[in-house]
Amino acid sequence: MELIDIHDINPNPNNPRVIKDDKFNKLVQSLKSFPEMAKVRPIVVNKDMIVLGGNMRLKAMKEAGWKEAPVHIVDWDEDKQREFIIKDNVGFGEWDWEMIANEWDAEQLNEWGLDLPAFNIESEIEHNDLSDKIKSEYRIEIVCKDEQEQEKTYNKLIEEGYECRLLTL
Repeated sequence: MELIDIHDINPNPNNPRVIKDDKFNKLVQSLKSFPEMAKVRPIVVNKDMIVLGGNMRLKAMKEAGWKEAPVHIVDWDEDKQREFIIKDNVGFGEWDWEMIANEWDAEQLNEWGLDLPAFNIESEIEHNDLSDKIKSEYRIEIVCKDEQEQEKTYNKLIEEGYECRLLTL
């Protein structure tokens, strides 16, 4: 790993990844609050100083006012560079949402950039895959378009083992 003047590092014009404003702002804040992370996850560049991995981090570092960036320089052929660009951004694992819910703080996770899923109750009930723990520990509000839909949903939840009560607005 080397520290390189940030202006000597070139974003990859063929980078297939993008970052939206909210996520970008979280990344900038992440680099400001935890700059040590960049040293253990340096930007990967080719010998021409074009980014192969870390385009969004480079952009965020510039936004955060960094003067230098940690980089790892590789000397790979074009095919290996293209392969790395994709493989570096592929997410192979999945989150254990029950563990996340029980052992991590949702507000911190959000600040750190993890998108927490919104439960789609209709889908979950149809597939009957909510754990008993989720059924007993979460308060779920469902808004229905009419009383008939409300009754149907209420009865389905009762059948699935939820403790429910109807509230009329």
